[in-house]
Order: sequence, then structure tokens, then C-alpha cells
Amino acid sequence: MKTWCISALLAVATLAGSGWAMYSPSDNVVELTDGNFERLVVKSDEVWVVEFYAPWCGHCQQLAPEYKKAASALKGVVKVGGVNCDEQKSVCGQYGVRGFPTIKIFGGNKRSPVDYNGQRAAKEIAESALAEVKKKVKNILGGGGSGGGSDGGSSDSKDVVELTDANFDKLVLNSEDIWLVEFYAPWCGHCKNLAPHWAKAASELKGKVKLGALDSTVHTIKAQQFGIQGYPTIKFFPGGPKDRDTAQDYDGGRTSSDIVNWALEKFSENIPAPEIVQLTSEEVTKKICQEKPLCVISVLPHILDCDAACRNKFLATLAKMGEKYKKKLWGWLWTEGGAQPEIEATLDIGGFGYPAMAVVNVKKMKYSLLRGSFSEEGINEFLRDLSYGRGHTAPIKGAELPKIHTIEAWDGKDGQLPEEEDIDLSDVDLDEKDEL
Repeated sequence: MKTWCISALLAVATLAGSGWAMYSPSDNVVELTDGNFERLVVKSDEVWVVEFYAPWCGHCQQLAPEYKKAASALKGVVKVGGVNCDEQKSVCGQYGVRGFPTIKIFGGNKRSPVDYNGQRAAKEIAESALAEVKKKVKNILGGGGSGGGSDGGSSDSKDVVELTDANFDKLVLNSEDIWLVEFYAPWCGHCKNLAPHWAKAASELKGKVKLGALDSTVHTIKAQQFGIQGYPTIKFFPGGPKDRDTAQDYDGGRTSSDIVNWALEKFSENIPAPEIVQLTSEEVTKKICQEKPLCVISVLPHILDCDAACRNKFLATLAKMGEKYKKKLWGWLWTEGGAQPEIEATLDIGGFGYPAMAVVNVKKMKYSLLRGSFSEEGINEFLRDLSYGRGHTAPIKGAELPKIHTIEAWDGKDGQLPEEEDIDLSDVDLDEKDEL
């Protein structure tokens, strides 16, 4: 037994030392490297699904059987590849890979791959790949071009702010806005490749993070102030007053999705936790939920069943969850049992007691119910599954939210039972009856 264990350990060590890959040619998964990625993927006409992985990663090992199944199912239709990021660090860095496994689909616009965030199952991976094929064919038939090795994008540069030595301080340093600024040179090939991604990211980040571009060959004062030595150089400027010391180097990938994800991460770090708002009117519902990706609605016990201290504990739990998931930009509402009966009936809340929770997608008119405990652990598990696209959802009855009653906001105090009125019987005439 000892001999077997030592042999096994030596075998594992040998595999690790020789750059062990998780896939073989018989798996229909193409081994991609720093040397062949541009030729095989970016400059080809085929749609590619690419997994960026590390051999030691447990999640990657769990994905491998499903990824092989997807590759077999897509054979002859979509190319499937794998990049070992322990060895191919250049291409993994180029696409901003920070965790494993990361899956990207290279469709019509190879310079702007789509991040795959679905379930790690063969069926879902294959369906997402086929959706990209369909989109590519539709674009070609519609005159959108083939996209093989394309640098183009659907966005123009209208949302990218042109910065100069004259306007930089006013627009960037002295503003409250969050900025990403590209310092470029017109003759720079990498800058030209970045341009469509920069424009697309600027459109997607509109209202959250501003994107600017400064021609460093013309506006040399600012380029020198920020120590620009190569192109393109991207600097991040947080909200509020700024100077050279507050500028941070951008270290993400150079596709639009990489830029957007990196910028949103920075944006979310600076946003406050959402307020847990009492559902008191129709206007409150619209303000908190209408433009949010999801709306978390909690129904707490009636104040007579759960006093102020009890209620505040539940609200504190919701506040912690709001802080934890603030980057999602969800809306958060609460009401007490019986205050909004129509919303309870529509979302099937309350039938199994209070407190209860439902998460609503207002745009799709679907909802999901918390089936576990109304605790930090139970709520976190429920919301985590929803954020990953898991969990059971159901359509909202009638495809619209019901009427919301206008009620007074809770005053923060314990509930009071209504006082019973003493009835004065002195003025009441009672018929006298003979006793039997």
C-alpha cells in the first residue's frame, strides 16, 4: 500500500511538473496556447467556446466532463477549446481572466467575446454557443458582415469624451464622476484594436462610469503629468476631487466586457448599501423596483406579533444582505403581514407564515420565493442561487403587480392594542320581563 501511494504521488508530481492539461485531442477540445490563440480563434471564421482553466482548480475538474460532452455535441458546428492559464499566462492576461474556470464565447466579433455566466452543464453551454451562431448568421444576412477577426462593434465613439490639456482638470480631476481615461497615440496598433471596445464599453457604462480618451502626442502636458510611457495606458480616477496620486492603473483585459466588468467592480465599491424601504405606496414601488434588475420584497410579522426589537432584528438582517449584494443594484422593500394583501396573494407570500420573502423581476414579471429560513444563512443561499441564475421562478399572475395600498410608515415603536371603550348602560332602556 505504501509503495502504491508513493507511486501515485510521484505520478501526480510528474504530471504537474510537465504542464498537465485537462483535455486530450480525443475529447474534441482544442488545446490553445499563447502561440496559436490569435491564429486559431481570433482570425478564424468559426464560433469558438473557450475555457480558461487551471489544472489544480476543483471547479475546473468538476466542469471537465460536462465540457467534454458539450464539445462532442458541438463537433462540426462550433469549435471548443481550452487554455491552461498556469502555462499560457499571456493570453489569459489579455482577456482579463481572474478566476477559474472562465468561459468566453468568440462569436461574430472576435475582439469582443461574450462572457458565459450560465450553468456549468453541457446542455446550457451548447445552447449558448448555438445562440451565438444564430446571431452571427442573422447579422450576415442582415448585412452586418461576417465578423471573422473583426475589430468593429455596434457602438460608435459618441459616448467617449475627448480630453485635452485644456479640459482635463475641469472634466476629470475637479468632477465628482468616476472616470476611466485612455492615453493613446494615433499611430499605435494596440490603440486601434482597443478603440471599438472602448466605445462599446463607454455606451454600456453610461450613467455610472465615464470613459475618456486623450491623444498623448498632442496633449503632452497631461501625458507627462501622469507618467505615460506606453500606449495605450488606461488610468482609473475615483469619484470626488482627484490628482495624480489618486489615479490608479487599469489592470483588466482589453475587450469591452472586460472593461465593463472591471469598471462596474470599481463603481460598486464606492456605492452605499441600499436602503431597506417600507412599502407604503405605489410611488415607492416604482421608485425602488421599476428600474432595478431584481426587487427583494420581505413581509415581516405584524407589529403586534413581533415588537419593535423583534422587527429591528429582521431589518438588520436585511440590511446586512443589502450590503453583501449591493453590487447587484437590486431594490429592497419590506411590509408587514396584512398591510398589502394583494401583493401577498400575487406572490404567494404568507401562506406558510411570517417572515417571508419573494424576489421579483419586474421587467420579466417573474418571481421566486424564499423556501429556506429567514436568516442570514438562509437568505444568502437563496439570493446567491438567484444571482447565479439558479432557483425556481414562476410567472406573476396577470403579468402585472397588483394594487399597492397607501399606508402610514412605521413609527419605530411597539404596536398598541386598540383600547376597548367602556359602554355606559345607564341611558339604555331595558325591558323588564317577568321571571318564570
